[in-house]
Amino acid sequence: MAMASEDDYRHSSNSTYRPASSSLRADQEALLEKLLDRPPPSLQRPKDRFNGAYIIFFSLGIGGLLPWNFFITAKEYWVFKFSNCSNPAAGEEPTSSDILVSEDPWEGPCLCSQGGPSRLSPVTSAAPSLLCLQNYFESYLTVASTVSSVLCLMANFLLVNRVPIHVRVLASLTIMLAIFLVMTVLVKVDTSSWAYGFFAVTIVCMAILSGTSTIFSSSVFGMTGSFPMRNAQALISGGAMGGTISAVALLVDLAASSDVTDSTLAFFLTADVFLGLCVGLYLLLPRLEYARFYLRPVWPAHVFSGEEQPPQDSPSAPLAAPGSSESSTPPLWPILKRTAGLGFCILYLFFITSLVFPAISTNIESVDKGSGSLWTTKFFVPLTTFLLFNFADLCGRQITAWIQVPGPRSKVLPGLVLLRTCLLPLFMFCNYQPRIHLHTVVFQSDLYPVLFTSLLGLSNGYLSTLALMYGPKIVPRELAEATGVVMSFYVCLGLVLGSACSALLVHLI
Repeated sequence: MAMASEDDYRHSSNSTYRPASSSLRADQEALLEKLLDRPPPSLQRPKDRFNGAYIIFFSLGIGGLLPWNFFITAKEYWVFKFSNCSNPAAGEEPTSSDILVSEDPWEGPCLCSQGGPSRLSPVTSAAPSLLCLQNYFESYLTVASTVSSVLCLMANFLLVNRVPIHVRVLASLTIMLAIFLVMTVLVKVDTSSWAYGFFAVTIVCMAILSGTSTIFSSSVFGMTGSFPMRNAQALISGGAMGGTISAVALLVDLAASSDVTDSTLAFFLTADVFLGLCVGLYLLLPRLEYARFYLRPVWPAHVFSGEEQPPQDSPSAPLAAPGSSESSTPPLWPILKRTAGLGFCILYLFFITSLVFPAISTNIESVDKGSGSLWTTKFFVPLTTFLLFNFADLCGRQITAWIQVPGPRSKVLPGLVLLRTCLLPLFMFCNYQPRIHLHTVVFQSDLYPVLFTSLLGLSNGYLSTLALMYGPKIVPRELAEATGVVMSFYVCLGLVLGSACSALLVHLI
């Protein structure tokens, strides 16, 4: 069944985590429903003219992940910067300052929470000595970005009621832009004489970028909890569009680029421009009448007694929430309790996705690889894995703009989430190489990984977007922003657990 109304999940300022009589709660909820169905003239909901707010949230979704995707998509750039940095003399062995690249150029976890490519193409023109270098860069990057993201999510939750959202969003965007400006300048700088210094600067920049991107994305997503669900859908779909753009950039770089620094400079300049655009769009958002209506402050979360203040949308309620030290930190347990089912769905969805993508899917080779064609060698993985997955993920997220089935309380939703477990053996019995324990390849056609990747991306996009949109709508409105941060934590946790377990799955094959 489709969602009947965007306000079906917009609750009052009455919370359900403090004692109150059932009759009082029922009366309050009935009163609120009446107020929301027929708001007073001064609170009539304006329309989103020309879909302005929708476009802004979609663009902010792209901006939250596109810079990070470009950072990790420029794989050959990092190979160029960190390999043979010590310039050994002829006949000498390379020193330990050759920091990057493993024998398997596709190995590594997916660090992008919305499905962007975690690695670029195999190194096709590197010097032979590169094949023996250790993959320090990937390991440090994984640890730094994961720790930074988790810590910043926790900090963002604690700061929800302490630091205004516009300060958090603009500060994170500004820091992201500053980081990219620094890295853009360094693209054409010869860093061979200070390789370790450049390595340290890069890891620190990536950690800061990952953390600020997390703060930005979770804050804006929390803000959409006060808007109709279509705005949250726009933000989430924008993240998938960022992954798709990165995948397209990967293919263009493979096909046309002759200078790795030129393509990387184009990546970083594009990110700089888009981050600047996001700053302007976010500043424009409060100027829209539609956005101002939903950005009205609400009362701190508590249960009203008969003589206390009225609900947030009551005509006599003020538009500014009074200060309260009791509301400085959002109550975590009520949020976890209300969102437990949806949280499980989100966590398990991204757990299964990151188990398969990219650790398994990027090692599935064409069954006709021996033919030597560009399709079966150079472009097979970028097309059938990165581009196809991200495009299917984007389509799944966009479908939720018109269809929201099943509902947040339906048992069908977790059932569909659990059903995705069946995708694991399907990918394992494709032409994954190398195979040590499972020697049988059941699916002897290139069409099968295309089909399975499409199912993985489509189901990930559709089901995760539903769960993420529902979360802030099943709690009181004043907890919507904090709930958005908690939902982002579920995503991060699912990705981390899936990436960690993917190594075990690879060893089983």
